[in-house]
Amino acid sequence: MRAVDLIIKKREGQELSQAEIKVLFDEFLKGEVPEYQMSALLMAIYFKGMGTDELVAWTSEMVNSGQALDLSHLALPKVDKHSTGGVGDKISLPLAPLLAACDLMVPMMSGRGLGHTGGTLDKLESITGFQTRLPPSELERLLKEVNLGMIGQTADVAPIDRELYSLRDVTGTVPSIPLIASSIMSKKIAEGTEHLILDVKVGRGAFMQTLEDGRTLAKTCIALGEGMGRSVRAMLTQMDQPLGYMVGNALEVRESIEILKGEGPADCTDLTLALAEELLEMVGQPRSFARECLDSGAALERFYQMVSAQNGDLSMVKDPSRLPTAPKRVPLLAPKSGYVSMLDARMVGDAAVMLGAGRRVKTDQVDPRVGIELVAKMGDEIQAGEPLLWIHHDERGFEEASAKLLAAYSIQEEKSAAPALVYETVYGTR
Repeated sequence: MRAVDLIIKKREGQELSQAEIKVLFDEFLKGEVPEYQMSALLMAIYFKGMGTDELVAWTSEMVNSGQALDLSHLALPKVDKHSTGGVGDKISLPLAPLLAACDLMVPMMSGRGLGHTGGTLDKLESITGFQTRLPPSELERLLKEVNLGMIGQTADVAPIDRELYSLRDVTGTVPSIPLIASSIMSKKIAEGTEHLILDVKVGRGAFMQTLEDGRTLAKTCIALGEGMGRSVRAMLTQMDQPLGYMVGNALEVRESIEILKGEGPADCTDLTLALAEELLEMVGQPRSFARECLDSGAALERFYQMVSAQNGDLSMVKDPSRLPTAPKRVPLLAPKSGYVSMLDARMVGDAAVMLGAGRRVKTDQVDPRVGIELVAKMGDEIQAGEPLLWIHHDERGFEEASAKLLAAYSIQEEKSAAPALVYETVYGTR
């Protein structure tokens, strides 16, 4: 088999077989297929797409390229959630311990922030000592101890995914829905997940800008997961404005703890419960169990147990004032009175990166202290001279971020409705 023959085959719109994909991946990882040929194949996929059987084979071989966890000997259902990325999207932090408190196992392999979207691992590492760089064997230990582990993808899990993503990033093929779906699902299947809920973000601050694109990605992931024996559902949720009021790593940990205490913003609490309820229904448990475990404090206690089990400083989460704090906190004032008609999530995310809360490139170091504390969101009334938000900073990027944040707001005389939190739920057949 020659790589060029597969490129031509895909260019002509034909489907690759699983045997062809396996050999291709093996030879690519050995360096026998050069990056320029794999890049050409990715571009052919971008334009020609992939059939369902072909995509299942592609994803299966991504999983087979490394180590996959077999958690079938653990009795409780193995569940997880994946978000396609947004601004202020800290939902994994309260959701995972809530699911664990509902007698579900959550083997969550998460990612880091890149660009305007935040990363779960960066947020958790705001807690001094919290270990996310753990081998899969440690994830199994955490599941046995507290039903929950939140770790990073190791070098042994779907290694072809990292290589392909690096090429997609520099060849303009990131937006390919089959390639996005296979990247998401290969990691979730490799971690041992049996039931998956997808939070597909749609809007200005999301990678999927329209409901149509979000729906297509959701249906592709569902078909792919079911083709590999998993049950999958997806919720299409808004990302025109940030979730909650905190954007930035330690700030989002603080808000996550508030959610677990029953004191968090309504949008974050409602979305956390909605995602949990879907997973509970998928495994045959009553949806009401989610609210019960949140209200009883069981989810908060499970969060404490996870932090302790992963060597985090428990005193920080029991007293969030001990979390890292920026040296300066200054307000951004409203230039006029009226109602907030727009709060552009993408601009807020970009401003957070300027302050140091995110990465422009993968090698950047994030500052856990800095970020944005929103005051006024869409539909809120504001008076001229009142704070729209507070900027937590250490001087770096402050002027640039302030200008970006001011541009993120539109204020009008007439009140307009805030966007819906959940647009729709997309169901599979399982």
